[in-house]
Amino acid sequence: MADQTQKPELFELNNGTIQVLLSNLGCTIISLVVPDKNGKLADVVLGLDSLDLYQEGLSPYFGCIVGRVANRIKDGKFTLDGQEYSLSINRPPNSLHGGHQGFDKKVWEASNYIRGENASITFKYHSADGEEGYPGAVSVTATYTLTSSTTMRLDMEAIPENKATIINLAQHTYWNLGGHSSGNILNHSIQLWANHFTPVDENTVPTGEIVPVKDTPFDFTTEKMIGSSISEVGMGYDHNYVLDCGDEKSGLKHVAKVKEPSSGRVLDLWSNAPGVQFYTGNYVKDIVGKERAVYGKHAGLCLETQGFPNAVNQPNFPSVVVQPGGKYQHTMLFEFSVE
Repeated sequence: MADQTQKPELFELNNGTIQVLLSNLGCTIISLVVPDKNGKLADVVLGLDSLDLYQEGLSPYFGCIVGRVANRIKDGKFTLDGQEYSLSINRPPNSLHGGHQGFDKKVWEASNYIRGENASITFKYHSADGEEGYPGAVSVTATYTLTSSTTMRLDMEAIPENKATIINLAQHTYWNLGGHSSGNILNHSIQLWANHFTPVDENTVPTGEIVPVKDTPFDFTTEKMIGSSISEVGMGYDHNYVLDCGDEKSGLKHVAKVKEPSSGRVLDLWSNAPGVQFYTGNYVKDIVGKERAVYGKHAGLCLETQGFPNAVNQPNFPSVVVQPGGKYQHTMLFEFSVE
């Protein structure tokens, strides 16, 4: 599918309300423009000014799809079918987001590019057996579609070809509903349909516990300003929430509702994944972004729907193992509105 002689390109999806600029480099959302309560347009995702800058490794996973396995795998090791595998340790002592050359660093093949009201594009990538240490070849597709005037859908699929493997893709966009250059996201309010979260060790790997959020600073079961308790959780939020109480529609669970008060922009996220990593851009520091904007700590927030981090090493977490003949399927629905 995707041989790496292909060049990174840009593709626009535009239905007159939402304008999305995507690249086949890492299936990345480069920009996403939506109106505020007064009809004023703004780009609400963090990013860099040129594809060259992404290729130079200057992006902290802005807007991309990460894989083969998102998030952290403890010590970069796991055992599957009796065999131990060792992965690239790109965030010592762990492996993060697929390793040194994860799916976000790959140039995918673009296909089925449709413009207009229901604009969509599909990106394809073939991950070889042994890539970054993972077993088995995998065929991956990611399709972005504008399903309505105010809705974008992402469908991710992966099929192992010859061996059982572990698959856990995540979309890593940093959102700032006030506009990408509007400052930090501490004034945003968020509701997460999660009664539990997975506490982490000193290297941000889940301990294996699944703990109620009630009476902790991690409780977003009712709408709450992000900045209200963030000082109680170290550098900020970077935790997996268990999606166990959202209403459902069309097989997707309500994950989160994010609102920015001055613009009135609202993002509702729906997914079929068991968890979501809520990350508040804790490690962003002095990054020169689009239009020379300088992004600092908490300049954006990520809602990475996912299998639980390090699930392969935690038998009580939902499995991320996919067998040959099986299929990994992960859908996200992004609904934009104003209040």
